[in-house]
Amino acid sequence: MPRASTSSPLLLVLLGPTGVGKTELSIRLAQRLSTCILSADSRQIYRELPIGTAAPSLEERAAVPHYFVGTRSIHDYYSAADYEREALETLAELFQEQSVVLVSGGSMMYVDALCRGLDAVPSVPEELRRAVWQRYEAEGLEGIRQELELVDPDYLSQVDPANYKRLLHAWEVYLATGRPFSSYHRGEPKQRPFRILRVGLQRPRPELYARIDRRVELMLEAGLEAEARAVYPYRELNALNTVGYKELFAYFDGTIDRAEAIRLIQRNSRHYARKQLSWWQRDPSIHWLDASAPDLLETVLALVETPIAPLGLGR
Repeated sequence: MPRASTSSPLLLVLLGPTGVGKTELSIRLAQRLSTCILSADSRQIYRELPIGTAAPSLEERAAVPHYFVGTRSIHDYYSAADYEREALETLAELFQEQSVVLVSGGSMMYVDALCRGLDAVPSVPEELRRAVWQRYEAEGLEGIRQELELVDPDYLSQVDPANYKRLLHAWEVYLATGRPFSSYHRGEPKQRPFRILRVGLQRPRPELYARIDRRVELMLEAGLEAEARAVYPYRELNALNTVGYKELFAYFDGTIDRAEAIRLIQRNSRHYARKQLSWWQRDPSIHWLDASAPDLLETVLALVETPIAPLGLGR
């Protein structure tokens, strides 16, 4: 790996919706730049879920060093704040030797945590937390979700609406502070000791959706159903409240048949892709590129060579 130059190091962030082609391009970029890849995928970090999260294969990880892939168990608590702290620590070490490090992933909160930083979220009084959970246990999630929609639609646009723990926490924070939970992720970007270049990949919707549907089929051929059965006893864990697993869990429960589970995985994956695009298209600093363009690799490499704005603020 090349040693870092005397100029400030560069963090190249490759983002985009699920199924758009980030992994393939990131491998090619890392090889051309003689660098490594940090995953910014909140589910690829779990070692029990390689198929359903489309984690880089062992061959891909042998070709290019990867970080934050398969390093945690589904039984571990892990948050965007944990990722921000550990990724910054890793980058501090890597930039001792590297002038460019690549980040690739589709988890909006992880990308924002690393590039912009997270504001400290106030603690919630225990009495309030108990009251929220008592309401949830008595009434279910839908009423809280509807009220959260009124006060914090931005957060709902990027979180799984069935992830009750995250929704309850967002509601707790709002009740405790009067501020939407999403507002704690929108402060002034924290200064970073490196430059940031964000590159987004996109495709025409019909092409993207066809790729997503086909990828689900390939996951099933690779053993997704067996992988889901292996973690089925732990289905209540937050790590498993994830597209591809919760639908198969419903099939294992007998509430839907296998064909319907597959249809729902494809549909929900497409819905998630729309959420990702909606979230990132509000960021004017992202350079959007056509993932199917024949000169895509060279276009990104040319951006890497272009002078960048102040440290940590991207361009």
